[in-house]
Amino acid sequence: MASNFRISIRRNSKHLDLKLKGDFDGTSACELLDVLKENCNGVARVSVNTSGLREIHPFGRDTFQNSLYLLKHLPIRLVFTGEKAAGIAPERNRFF
Repeated sequence: MASNFRISIRRNSKHLDLKLKGDFDGTSACELLDVLKENCNGVARVSVNTSGLREIHPFGRDTFQNSLYLLKHLPIRLVFTGEKAAGIAPERNRFF
């Protein structure tokens, strides 16, 4: 994991807010997927704020996007916000 990568988590009954900070690499992608798997039960919408990301490594982006199928059983709407949203969000909303 990028040593400076952090995820802030805020949750209410129907919404999960995640704020990403630092560099996003392959290990960071796996950490984000784990946080999603562990925290999405019972929520309808997940917002992933990318404003705190400094750099998105191509391997991290690819790892995240290629692993989203692991979440397809969850009935969530995944929304990416912030300056780096286009760099991490899947090109097509195949699952959400």
